[in-house]
Amino acid sequence: MLKFKKGDKIIIISGKYKGYKGKINKILKKENKVNISGIKKIKRFIKKKNKKDKGSIILKPYKINISNIAIEDPIFKTVTRIGFKLIDGEKKRICKKSNTILKNNFIYKKK
Repeated sequence: MLKFKKGDKIIIISGKYKGYKGKINKILKKENKVNISGIKKIKRFIKKKNKKDKGSIILKPYKINISNIAIEDPIFKTVTRIGFKLIDGEKKRICKKSNTILKNNFIYKKK
């Protein structure tokens, strides 16, 4: 089970975009990477296939390795680790710093 989910607010902890904040758009499990909104996109050039078609430029989202990101704590607004707890028979994600329960960016009461 991955500790990250689509829609989580994250902070980039290493690499070219260190310190940037964004949200997870898509998780690529096989590549072990994540697409993040709010970060610069990459330009890709497409050649023309026919005489009628024109070449074009496409903006693709920047892929970042999962090891280079961390969850943003909803209360302290800093980097935090994620843990799991069984609450009422359900496995829940919690922030280690503030001990709040995470469920796709919704904050529940502390337990």
